[in-house]
Amino acid sequence: MRTRLLGIVFFLVVLVLLGLGVPLATSVAGSEQQQLFFDRLSDTSRFASLAQQPLLDNNAELLAPLLQRYDDLYQVGVAVLDRDTLRPIVASRQGLDLANPTVSNQVRGALAGRLPDEPALLLPWNDQQLVLAEPVLVNGEVRGAVVTFSPTDKMRQRVLGWWALLVFGALLVLGLAVLLALPVVRWTLRPVRRLDDATGALLAAVVAGRAVDPVGADSGPPELRQLGRSFDQMAANVGDVLAAQRAFVADASHQLRNPLTALRLRLGNLDGHVEGEAETHQVAALAEADRLNRILDELLSMARAESSSVDPVPVEVDRVVTGRLSAWQVAASVKRVHLVLDGEPGGMALAPPRGLETILDALLDNALKFTGDDTFVSVEVHRRDGRVRIAVRDHGPGLRPEELERATDRFWRSATHQNVSGSGLGLSIVRRIVERVDGSVELDLPEDGGLRVVVELPAIGPPG
Repeated sequence: MRTRLLGIVFFLVVLVLLGLGVPLATSVAGSEQQQLFFDRLSDTSRFASLAQQPLLDNNAELLAPLLQRYDDLYQVGVAVLDRDTLRPIVASRQGLDLANPTVSNQVRGALAGRLPDEPALLLPWNDQQLVLAEPVLVNGEVRGAVVTFSPTDKMRQRVLGWWALLVFGALLVLGLAVLLALPVVRWTLRPVRRLDDATGALLAAVVAGRAVDPVGADSGPPELRQLGRSFDQMAANVGDVLAAQRAFVADASHQLRNPLTALRLRLGNLDGHVEGEAETHQVAALAEADRLNRILDELLSMARAESSSVDPVPVEVDRVVTGRLSAWQVAASVKRVHLVLDGEPGGMALAPPRGLETILDALLDNALKFTGDDTFVSVEVHRRDGRVRIAVRDHGPGLRPEELERATDRFWRSATHQNVSGSGLGLSIVRRIVERVDGSVELDLPEDGGLRVVVELPAIGPPG
């Protein structure tokens, strides 16, 4: 936007300079031409006066030395023409173009007793001569005409010099205008730039549960300062609404745990007291209670993942990965699944407190749910370009390619996995955690089957 505003200022200044410069340049050229015209008109009138007596005496050759000296001194051709034949009686040089239509018109006007008029404006690229013709009057009778042929080279050079000075001045004014406009444009756009930065950071801050930095209203035009204050109010309202939503989810999940636990105990206490079809309903109710309990646990995990109460901290990736693999080894042994660690030391990474543990628990839980018996789940750790990359891969049925983008949505589950226990919140929790530290989650389908989930976190310090 700064470039566009400067372009507008530049365009307006150019228009003003053209509006002032073109008339001024034309005026300078007209002034130089007028000065040359009056100078040559004075000389032409003098020669017309000097030619009166020689023409009356039929002795015009007496003017030849005078015309020759004038031509040698000023390079201005002069000719005295006969009234009847229109041929030169005497001339300062040979080869004067008397047949030119412009000269003919001037001569006819002079022989008609008219004084020369100022010609049209001669611009620097017009190299024609200034031709003036004045009648030679003897006792009020036209006896001939004096014609002068003045070169305009020096005049055009002076005009070019003035024009060059005008162009230099215009460029100087244009440069000063741009230099003066820069701080004004910066002052004008400062709140816009801050508003743009705040708008770009709003979504990430709200999703991560962080406070949105205020745009502020300490500089810029009043209208933009008001816009910044309105944006700050809007961002604060959005943050408050989402914070209230997260608090509601956390409180509701926490408050529901007690009655759900009591319900689970009451259903459990019915063991041995029901039989037949009632026992089947009791088992189903216990299963649903367990499912609701898992959903509440994951909702609490989601609320913690989106909470802004704590800042991310450095985490020892290798220690956490090893610890979680060891914790899940028992569950893997039940399904005769091998947990394999591969890759390289990851060193330190940035993550929310216990965020990496939650990520690995969710990914390993999903992997063990869907991988087949007597297979393996691999965990690979790599460190590249300032990022720690953790990949968890299973050998289960995987997903369809078109389902990969939706897999991290809340409560989303593939149609082919509806018979597998779960709430569809695991990968969503993972995505929320890594977004808090500007990380990323990617899902892909290995060629030999299964699903691979890759989590990237910002690396800290040298590799371990």
